[in-house]
Amino acid sequence: MSTQYESVQSALIYPDVFRVAAPASPVGRAIWPRQPGVFIRTVAVEGAVADAEVAEDANAEKPEREPLRIELAAGQFGLVPRWVKSASDAKLRSTKLVNARSETVTTSSNFRDAWLAGQRCIVPMMAFTDEDWRSRKAVPTRIARVDGKPMGVAGLWESWTGADGEVITSYTLLTVNANSHALMSRYQQPGNEKRMVAILNEGAYDAWLSARPEKAKEFMRAYPANWLLANPVEKKS
Repeated sequence: MSTQYESVQSALIYPDVFRVAAPASPVGRAIWPRQPGVFIRTVAVEGAVADAEVAEDANAEKPEREPLRIELAAGQFGLVPRWVKSASDAKLRSTKLVNARSETVTTSSNFRDAWLAGQRCIVPMMAFTDEDWRSRKAVPTRIARVDGKPMGVAGLWESWTGADGEVITSYTLLTVNANSHALMSRYQQPGNEKRMVAILNEGAYDAWLSARPEKAKEFMRAYPANWLLANPVEKKS
């Protein structure tokens, strides 16, 4: 389970790789549960017609698809379900909801509403951290792309509103099984199921954000091991 990741620090990467403007305010390098981070989501377009609505009439002429409108949003790492009753409860739950199992998002009360509402997002990062237990001690390990390029990880976002009007925007990282993954099967505690974040192929970003809920699970695949590089995190002296 990945509960920490390294955010994108270069302002140029956001427009060049993710087609969004860089954050207006600096984002911390190391993102932990309940810390502020950023994610990419679609922008609702007034009057837009959903694919499902058009599909109801097979003879209807489909309108030309406009380029997907996306934005960079700020939020808390660790999802707050919309049914949470209070801000204090939100704080307690969100620390445990930084990861969402892709296999159960349609049935989990924590993530189902966001998934069915199409509130998918992309979390830009340079690397994520996992623990290597092969020495019987937890060794924090930085896992990044071999080519050094940023990763876009599939996620879900939610907006919670409290009784007093307080609003918390939050997000979580989707994960897939990694028991047979050549790299990620080495990490996390022995005996536990191995998991890894769902890293998207660069060419699939728009498709992931715009897919219908029943098609979105097709993007939940393990990223090839030979495209990733793992290095122990150096301790500061």
